[in-house]
Amino acid sequence: MPGTPGKSPEPLFHTPDDQLNKVERYKQDSALVDDLPRQYRDLSHDDLADCAEQISKSHGIYLEYNRARTGREKDWMFMVRVSIPGGGAFTAAQWRVFDEIANKYADHNPAGGPSLRLTTRQNVQYHWVKKPQIIPLVQEIAATGFYTLNGCGDNVRNVMGCPLSKYSDFYNANDLARQYAAYFRLPAAPHIQVFAIDPNAIRDEAQQYDYGPKLLNRKFKLAFSAVHRNPSNGEIQYDNCVELRTNEVGIAPIYDPKADRVDAFMLYVGGGQGEKNGKPTFAGHGLPFGVFKRKDLMLGLKSIVDVHKEWGDRKNRHWARLKYVINAQGIDWYRQQVRQRGAEFSMPLPDFDPGARMLHHGWMTLPNKKLAYGAYVECGRLTDKAGLGDVQGSGPLKSMVRRTMDHFEAMGIELLITPNQDLIFANIEPEAKDEFDARLKEFGHGSRKGKPYSRLRVLSGACVGLPTCRLSYTESEQFEPELIDQLEELGYGDVNESIGITGCERQCFRPATKTLGWIGQGPDMYGLKIGGSEDARYQGQWLVEDEQWYLRQVPRDQVAAVCAFLFDDHAAHKLEDEDLGAYLRRIGMSALIAKLKENQATAPLMQKTATAPFQPQLEHIFAQS
Repeated sequence: MPGTPGKSPEPLFHTPDDQLNKVERYKQDSALVDDLPRQYRDLSHDDLADCAEQISKSHGIYLEYNRARTGREKDWMFMVRVSIPGGGAFTAAQWRVFDEIANKYADHNPAGGPSLRLTTRQNVQYHWVKKPQIIPLVQEIAATGFYTLNGCGDNVRNVMGCPLSKYSDFYNANDLARQYAAYFRLPAAPHIQVFAIDPNAIRDEAQQYDYGPKLLNRKFKLAFSAVHRNPSNGEIQYDNCVELRTNEVGIAPIYDPKADRVDAFMLYVGGGQGEKNGKPTFAGHGLPFGVFKRKDLMLGLKSIVDVHKEWGDRKNRHWARLKYVINAQGIDWYRQQVRQRGAEFSMPLPDFDPGARMLHHGWMTLPNKKLAYGAYVECGRLTDKAGLGDVQGSGPLKSMVRRTMDHFEAMGIELLITPNQDLIFANIEPEAKDEFDARLKEFGHGSRKGKPYSRLRVLSGACVGLPTCRLSYTESEQFEPELIDQLEELGYGDVNESIGITGCERQCFRPATKTLGWIGQGPDMYGLKIGGSEDARYQGQWLVEDEQWYLRQVPRDQVAAVCAFLFDDHAAHKLEDEDLGAYLRRIGMSALIAKLKENQATAPLMQKTATAPFQPQLEHIFAQS
């Protein structure tokens, strides 16, 4: 546990040049170009050399292969991720291009049919793309004003911001996300050179972050949460739809009621959900860092990134994220380093609450009196075919989006991606509301297999998983609809809780911040994290007691039974208005483990344990018996 040699993260700060890992050496020597122009035009083989594969990530491209096909020869393919700062907005014309790109280049999945994937970082992903299609795809994306730069790799990734705040009359987190995405964007020249992009389509900003030859140590995530004014009653409400504390830096607005504006921000640092099996790593929420005035925010964020670039581990990539610097050096030390670089800020506000995770579903009135509609998209997959495992069962959503945008284009309709892999249609005229509703119903939106979406379903979700993702151990996007179907049949569809599923411990859907987090730990095996909450205010943890790790590998066909027991136990013993996450945190880890051992359905699963992983925040989250 914490402080035990060999069981705690041991990052190597100020990594000497002779101990750089191979990815660091690739970056240092490549200038983001290396041999990429030739590699992508050499069609004698379907994959890339190792260096080219690593450098491609900064251009938004992952080399992958079909995990469903066995044998020595791999069926190589690519995933292309487009950065969409703040989730957009897209015009109808821009979305037509994105939709048509899927038709032309992302139609190789085993079930057939093109698709687009919305992500929890408000990106768009294209899967199952073949090598000859990469260059035209990247070129066509750039022509829309969006880019694949910063989609992956060791840089500041797509900057998140509440999409609905774009229409606020006093605070626009969406605009700040776009401003800071432009500042932290990688240089355009290598991207133009590799993919022969029109230089007029992408230009460097007058003020832009200097990454240096080695870029950052690892990916670095920023998110801007929001504060809204209810148009009907004027009430001020904080909104953490971006789950800002799961990022390296989360920036929350501080509303000044006297001035009726936002002039300062509360920053959290050191969040991150990814872990590495077999290594002492952890998922955790960011810690309160300080309050920055608006005029000081740019230098503050630059300084925070600079400190990590200088100090972060460049030998061990599993310890290269910001959270490991803060875990080892402490938050006060990090504040001192940032101040030494000229940044000005005050200490964090005690008990500040950035708000709950708002999903922005259904009809909303905008400050300009127009309407917005938040459309739930199961697991973020836009396709006209159900795909493997009958992911959707809810109609041709891909065509629904394009045809709806085309139909209402004249009124200036816009489309935005939420941090929960859903969509917001905005700028809808009030008189078009009934027509808009009818149009979505024509495409089957609002139901799955003839049944209305349940509360549990719209609060839940999953990452991509097998057979698409190269890192996954098991299915997630294919499993989530099946699991929710089972729980609905058992009568739990109306519970006001959330389930997050990922195919591996990288945890792209942020499952540990949901009520129940199921994380792939092997073929058809899932480990459980508990203690999170539907509103994403809390960080869940593995089930650990006395160095024993429970429910690390629950068979797929037993996951619903574990969920059902936890729902039932909560219903029988909760306090008034106490959600499941709060109930589990109240009774504590020991009491929960005892209950699971006593229950007939879960007792056999509790017999198998593993050595406890590193969990630095365990004692702060659960009561100890």
